[in-house]
Amino acid sequence: MTEANWAEAAWGRYWGWDPKEVWSFIIWVLHAACLHARATRGCTGRKAAYLSTAGYTAVLFNFGIVNVFVVGPHSYAGGS
Repeated sequence: MTEANWAEAAWGRYWGWDPKEVWSFIIWVLHAACLHARATRGCTGRKAAYLSTAGYTAVLFNFGIVNVFVVGPHSYAGGS
């Protein structure tokens, strides 16, 4: 069973637009872009460093800001 199928069975939806879900998706897209750029275009040097820094910043933002201060079902900020 995939995660999406599990979510459908557990919550009645595949994707809920929860801030934590959205930022996790953004992180995966940045990671995939970094891997794709390095594999297909040989992205190295400053461009690779900027892309890696953007991904790392997104991870820190997700763990430090979204997880603590934004209310949602996957956060520690309280609420729902």
